[in-house]
Amino acid sequence: MEDQNPRYVSLITKNTLALVLAGGRGSRLYELTNWRAKPALYFGGKYRIIDFPLSNCVNSGIRRIGVLTQYKAHSLVRHLVRGWTHFKKELGEFVEILPASQRYSEDWYQGTADAIYQNLDIIRAEMPDYVMVLSGDHVYKMDYGPMLVHHVESGADMTVCCLEVPVEEAANAFGVMQVDRNSKVTGFQEKPAQPAEIPGRPGLTLASMGNYIFNTEFLFDRLIKDAANLKSSHDFGNDIIPALLDNFHVQAYPFRDPETGGMAYWRDVGTLDSFWLANMELVGTVPSLSLYDKVWPLWTYQEQLAPAKFVFNRDDRRGMAVDSMVSGGCVISGSQVSDSVIFSNVRINSYSSIEKAVILPEVEVGRNVRMRNTIVDRGCVIPKGMVIGHDAAQDRANGLRVTDSGVVLVTRGMLGQPEGFA
Repeated sequence: MEDQNPRYVSLITKNTLALVLAGGRGSRLYELTNWRAKPALYFGGKYRIIDFPLSNCVNSGIRRIGVLTQYKAHSLVRHLVRGWTHFKKELGEFVEILPASQRYSEDWYQGTADAIYQNLDIIRAEMPDYVMVLSGDHVYKMDYGPMLVHHVESGADMTVCCLEVPVEEAANAFGVMQVDRNSKVTGFQEKPAQPAEIPGRPGLTLASMGNYIFNTEFLFDRLIKDAANLKSSHDFGNDIIPALLDNFHVQAYPFRDPETGGMAYWRDVGTLDSFWLANMELVGTVPSLSLYDKVWPLWTYQEQLAPAKFVFNRDDRRGMAVDSMVSGGCVISGSQVSDSVIFSNVRINSYSSIEKAVILPEVEVGRNVRMRNTIVDRGCVIPKGMVIGHDAAQDRANGLRVTDSGVVLVTRGMLGQPEGFA
């Protein structure tokens, strides 16, 4: 039978070391990241955001991976240890945790470039041909193999992965690459009001995804020079890329949907609204991001849990969920759930109505609760009879956070319950 999936692991991917930057705080998510780094935030019913770049690496054939941690990393480290440390170093594969440990200075990681600089000894020990630097806090599926091939074939010193987005969408929001007709980067704009258009493609601009490929020796040279520059903020976007453009070859690689050639799925989920919306997209009949793709599986750590259970079948007390995702260990008891993402070990008690909610693990919802357009953080106990998402003024009076678009965040601290478990 002819192989319908002709992908293969090449020497290029085998000779690549991936470094995932996972120390970000995610301050625009407010209390949702008070106790966890943004890459450790839950997503999609059973995953954490960090699972997406890690799954991309493994599925692409890149099996040497370092994860750089910093801000409130306990839950992230716990997840990585439980779910991602089964690789065999003797087979040339690993996922290692690289905390800020002051190997080259007395400081913690000062910027994205400094984070890589402070791990130069680890990179040297592996001596890969190529180093791929990846953001650890975005949701997307991508085969990094074609990008590596493009980097090698173009002869570039550095390649920047970009999204082709409408100019009005990128304005004041993204770092934008200016390129010539061969996609060689000629300029960089940091969140410009009027982004430069792609030559020959009016209305579109190239927004940086924060993913980079370097030739290893070239990376060493640039990071050492940047570390010695006292005026530098030690950031790839602000410092490294602009300093390269006049004398070195920086190539842009447009990330496109491999099937349609159009704009690929990629979500930042860096605000409460975008986090809620990206989860809501998953419950659609044909979502833009499929979690059921056997060719490109998403890997994670998950407990061994009983199946989800739906109990009571009376007209006034029916346990049911429609247009929703419900994870293992959940009990929907005599309540109705619609258009929602319910994570593991959630219990929803009788006579409650849940609409358009993202409920993180270990939550208990009391009886007669009405909830919509809501994010509930892990471990919350929602008191019986509470109404959330129906009256913004009342939600604010109850101490909950309400966004301008009406999404409500509920955390344990807001409910007067003990905090700290992420």
